[in-house]
Amino acid sequence: MDQNLYQAVTQGNVQRLKSLADKEPKLLLSRTPNENTALHIAAKQGHKEVADEIISRDNTLLSMRNKDGDTPLHIAVRTTHTDVASLLINFTKNYPADIELGEKPLHQINNKDNTVLHDAVSSKNIKIVKELLEADPELRHSLNKENESPLHIAAYEGFLEIVDAFLKFDLVVPTEALDTGTPLHLAAFGGHIKIVEKLLQKNADLITQCDACGNTAVHSAAQNNYSHIVDLLLRKNLTLAYIKNKEGKPPLLVAAASGSNAAIKEILKQCPDASEQVDDKGRNALHIAVNSRMVGSLKCLLNCIRSEDIINKQDADGNTPLHLAAKQSLLLPTMRLLADKRVNPNLVNNYGHTARMLVENPDNMDTCQSGSFLWKTNPLDERLKSTITTYILVATLIASVTFAAIFTMPGGYDQNTGKPLLGGHASFKMFIMSTTIAMCSSVVVIFSYMRTWNKPVQFKLTQIVFGHRLLVVAFLGMLVALAAAVFVTMSEGCKWLAIVVILMCCCIAPLLVWALQGTVVFRPGIWDKRPRYLEPVSSPSSSFVMTVYMPLCPVKLLTLAGKTLLAYA
Repeated sequence: MDQNLYQAVTQGNVQRLKSLADKEPKLLLSRTPNENTALHIAAKQGHKEVADEIISRDNTLLSMRNKDGDTPLHIAVRTTHTDVASLLINFTKNYPADIELGEKPLHQINNKDNTVLHDAVSSKNIKIVKELLEADPELRHSLNKENESPLHIAAYEGFLEIVDAFLKFDLVVPTEALDTGTPLHLAAFGGHIKIVEKLLQKNADLITQCDACGNTAVHSAAQNNYSHIVDLLLRKNLTLAYIKNKEGKPPLLVAAASGSNAAIKEILKQCPDASEQVDDKGRNALHIAVNSRMVGSLKCLLNCIRSEDIINKQDADGNTPLHLAAKQSLLLPTMRLLADKRVNPNLVNNYGHTARMLVENPDNMDTCQSGSFLWKTNPLDERLKSTITTYILVATLIASVTFAAIFTMPGGYDQNTGKPLLGGHASFKMFIMSTTIAMCSSVVVIFSYMRTWNKPVQFKLTQIVFGHRLLVVAFLGMLVALAAAVFVTMSEGCKWLAIVVILMCCCIAPLLVWALQGTVVFRPGIWDKRPRYLEPVSSPSSSFVMTVYMPLCPVKLLTLAGKTLLAYA
């Protein structure tokens, strides 16, 4: 493009533009490297007078496209320069259609197959949207490469005012053949309940329409956990809860697969018998939740479903939800199921296997891998022994310190009787009790862990939880002992200092519980990217038990605490 012309257009200098165009009329047809014409640049810069002058000299520039396939009007509607866009609309709607291509000027598409109305909706330009609809109402039916009409975009993005503008023209035509479904599907998927209500008011038949995958709007809302929309749709048509998509899944199973707990509760609230639904493989919502590793959904379903038959439902292969959890090495779902007394761990599948047999099967241990843990075919991680050592060390230090504290009484002893000088003080009694609790807890932890020292991998989950919590009790006992000892010795001479120490201990205690009493089950990606290993326990117990590593974060905290204790021991 000529440099002088480019500067005149970008600066909005109409007089200079006229002078250049008078000297060389064909100069306006020149283009930039991106194939933008002078009118494209004027539309982008928002120079209305320059655009008007260019069009008056050569209106063929209205239909010219750049490398992105955009006409000047495409660029104008994507900007905030609505006055330029309005000017171009007025000129374009009167521009003759392309006879060879058989398209109207306003229907020209860019490389994304977007019309100017698509771009206007995406830009939330309600004024231009209304002008385009008035200029050519047929624009509302045009589809882009994603098979989306402008109304689809408005419904998905939640542009309520723009949706209102579309609904003033005609009924919403069901678009059953489109992958994206109807605008109702997209409004439900985006969680826009006001748009859902308006669409249904305009065309109630939309509620039963399906997309290319067979999903109704309830499926879309359930997938994204929009329970308020699920509630609205089911109140209008309760049968929607029982419609299956092409994968054979009703909305409840879709919600279970997506972890949509609120949607699960809403569906089961209005349709309790929906819990009996199964897919083409005979799997119910519990099976789906286990397969999708949605522990929260599994817990929600167990709380909402009362029937033992549904909880122990067997699929086409005879597998219960517990079988699937065991077969795929899913620790958290397995433990959640076993915590429910209604779950029967002794059921066998079509191959004669119980859930425990699937875990102890060597074939499974060679190949089974999941996001929760890996089977014992991996080499033993040295950090496991370090973990156990750390716990035993910390427990030993606590026991040593508390044992010594018992014989180092606050305030000292009476030289004549040998009794503690402050023995009658209430805080002294609290000191003795808390110190004893801390010592006994740590001793139990030591012997609990030493019993399995030679086979550290075979720590049972219950044993880990037990020892872990006892250490928390021991630490809390030490905090109470500290506060009591300071108070009993300082309350007379410097009472404010004793109160400050007690307040500090009170603040630290909740933080300690939060830090050390987190989930014992290690999940890769939370504290460490490296996986940890498990192996099933060959225990005569009838319950299905699996083992895990100690959590990494608490170990680091305990190590730090151990070093601190050593410094004062």
